[in-house]
Amino acid sequence: MNAETRIFPAAVTASLNFQRPMAGRPVSYQYDPPPGTPQRTGEFDAHAVAIRNARPLAGALSLDVEGFALLQAPTGFADFQDDAAIRSSYYPEVERLLIRATGAAAAIAFDHNVRNAARAARGEAGIRGPVPNIHNDFTLRSGPERARRELEQRGLNPEALDGRRFAIVNLWRPIGRAVEKSPLVLGDARTIAAEDLVTVDLVYRDRTGETWSLRHNPAQRWYYFPRLTPDEAILIKSYESSPEAARFSPHAAFDDPTSPPCAPERESIEVRALVIYAG
Repeated sequence: MNAETRIFPAAVTASLNFQRPMAGRPVSYQYDPPPGTPQRTGEFDAHAVAIRNARPLAGALSLDVEGFALLQAPTGFADFQDDAAIRSSYYPEVERLLIRATGAAAAIAFDHNVRNAARAARGEAGIRGPVPNIHNDFTLRSGPERARRELEQRGLNPEALDGRRFAIVNLWRPIGRAVEKSPLVLGDARTIAAEDLVTVDLVYRDRTGETWSLRHNPAQRWYYFPRLTPDEAILIKSYESSPEAARFSPHAAFDDPTSPPCAPERESIEVRALVIYAG
């Protein structure tokens, strides 16, 4: 039975991992840290949360209101094991989809992650596991920094963004089969308060970036798209320059209590892209 005809519950209750309050900022090293320094600081607490089925609302959801949206987006691309092919063939497809979905003037896909827990556990190169902690990829500082850096690396003038609306959007798609395990949970941007956000320092050898982690707040509202298929894609706002639109949608993988006991590991690809609107 496909996702359009299968009956899903109106909501599930599941544990989501939120940042535990702490003094100072959490730090996450993106390389082997100095001896005696932890790879990451900060702890997470699990909270039972109602996660609503977003499929009945799919036609009304938007990047600019809730911060996420569902696309019917069949693809002819299948070589998701080839990093170079993804960049040369799949990135342009993602850029076209984003321009069409957002009405933007341009889109520049700049990186991606392929996720599969079993393959990541085997140590396969370039494969990561699903992220179980609620997070947002960029902050109000690191989003513009990344956007400008991507333009500079392409020989483009980052000042072209001055005075223009731009965003960073993730396009997330299952690979191979419908998602039965570790689906994506998405936060309604309207329900995330500023005090819920926790800035995390991402320490690289040559720079320090930022992401957001999230504290739990009962006012937050969470959604998922059950049994997402490879012909569908979720758009996720990771950064938005305009204060008039949703600026981000925190997200994570979660353990769906309705998943079959022997469900296969979820495999997915997320591509992040800079979306630039007309001046």
